[in-house]
Amino acid sequence: MQIAMVVYDRFTALDVVGPYEILSRLPDVRVDFVAERPGAVRADTGFLALTADRALTEVPTPDVVVVAGGPGTFAEVENEALTRWLRTADATSTWTTSVCSGSLLLAAAGLLRGRRATSHWAALDRLRQYGAEPTGQRVVFDGKYVTAAGVSSGIDMALALVGRIAGDEHAQAVQLLTEYDPQPPYDAGSPLKAPAHLVEEFRAASRFALT
Repeated sequence: MQIAMVVYDRFTALDVVGPYEILSRLPDVRVDFVAERPGAVRADTGFLALTADRALTEVPTPDVVVVAGGPGTFAEVENEALTRWLRTADATSTWTTSVCSGSLLLAAAGLLRGRRATSHWAALDRLRQYGAEPTGQRVVFDGKYVTAAGVSSGIDMALALVGRIAGDEHAQAVQLLTEYDPQPPYDAGSPLKAPAHLVEEFRAASRFALT
């Protein structure tokens, strides 16, 4: 099984590294980090770079596609080379997935039209402009399309996908091995739970950043 993990300039690191840690523990799997061009791709903070060993065109028929999100998404939705590759890869993939605002790239490629999907809460409504049906769920399965909400939810998505591919017991073993047992010190990980002033502050910042 070949998994293509798609990155681009200003991706969010956990969007891809979280799912990688889980999905790389599938049996008989090969994971390729791919970008429009091979080489270092810098994350949104500017502090971290990840090496894409292969160009998109070198991986035309992966079994699983994982598209990271991040601030760079909003430029990449106009990148025809990327959206064209997504359509091509999707034609033969078993699973086409995204984390965070990566779902906007799937939607911009025309893959989520008429489908339920999720994204980071600050970008969720943007799915509508591409004909998708946004939902605030953390992980959404709609046929072979699997979308995860913001950043950390990519781990949940990957674990659920491992269960679908390799069975519940294998997924439980991966969860145990990675000691994925979240016990956050705060209960502010959703706009429904976080202090209202923080939600409004980030919504305002997002409106500026996404224009």
